[in-house]
Amino acid sequence: MATTSSNRAEPWRKRLHLPAYQVGEAARYAQISPQTVSAWHKVDAGRVLSEKRDRERLSYLQLIEVAVVAAFRKARVALPEIRAARDYVKRSLKSEHPFAEYQFKRYGKSLFTEFEEETGRKKLVKANQAGQLAWNELVGPLLKEFEYEHEGVATRWYVAGPSSPIVIDPRLSFGTPTVKGVPTWIVKGRFDAGESDRTIAEDFGIDVPSVREALKFEGVLPGQQQKWIH
Repeated sequence: MATTSSNRAEPWRKRLHLPAYQVGEAARYAQISPQTVSAWHKVDAGRVLSEKRDRERLSYLQLIEVAVVAAFRKARVALPEIRAARDYVKRSLKSEHPFAEYQFKRYGKSLFTEFEEETGRKKLVKANQAGQLAWNELVGPLLKEFEYEHEGVATRWYVAGPSSPIVIDPRLSFGTPTVKGVPTWIVKGRFDAGESDRTIAEDFGIDVPSVREALKFEGVLPGQQQKWIH
């Protein structure tokens, strides 16, 4: 994945690799169990993510990889297929965090990724089958909860679903979940202190429904359900 010198100089890019998220946080955001997150990083469990030491926090790129794998598992893509796709892209495209640095598509049980050749042409390959070529017309849409910049890095994760205003963006509030730019934990704190959703909305200049979505995400109001997967 190519990056320009000006892009590398952007301060927020340095935070992509900094350990910032506890395993429990990543599990809650991805709606999986902490044990599953840990297992996905272990060699003896058939690792599908980058190596991580016990009790070590996850970087933003590692968090996005957890989220992408969780999304594939919810779509019933088997772990061996996910592992094969990651290994192919890591080896062939020299990417340490393939699921955060490349966009993936799904068709049936197969995973596809697109990359640009030296000629400038884009090639779509079946990542979990050693790079077999594929037709764009056959491949399903991208994971809708992620937005990618033109270089491929996933810079926005709609952590509560594509229809929710809750996002994790490394350019906003150091990558903490936000609603309209306001950290959800701050909204929760104000509500816990006895302030109404309308008062919070007026103070931050956001709408009341967005405040309520933040409170649902933080577990204060009903509506944010956990769906454990393995």
